[in-house]
Amino acid sequence: MKVIRIHPAIVLLAILILALEVGCSHMPGGIAPSTTPIGNRPYRVVGRARGSDSYVLLFGILPIKGSNSVKEAVHSAIRAHGADALIEVTVETYTQFWILFTRNVIKVEGLAIRFDHTLR
Repeated sequence: MKVIRIHPAIVLLAILILALEVGCSHMPGGIAPSTTPIGNRPYRVVGRARGSDSYVLLFGILPIKGSNSVKEAVHSAIRAHGADALIEVTVETYTQFWILFTRNVIKVEGLAIRFDHTLR
């Protein structure tokens, strides 16, 4: 049986290359008072809401799944609480770099509200 020996420098170089392809980056997206005009309409706060939307790329270029839309992230946060809108909204994006794929995410956070249609 023949034993194959690999030089330690090659092993170290391979580990460094793999380590360089793994990571994460965050970028602020924005802040908004609400997702819909409030005006003088009375509302009640339902709770803190979070939503996200993402897509995955194979080798950083070939789309596998997802859409990565702010609109979908907002709707996800609103649907989670059965709310009408969000107030005190913040949006951020982040990217996760893995060896074979990249994941781009849009995250929306805010306070979920329901309009009180009985008060006028």
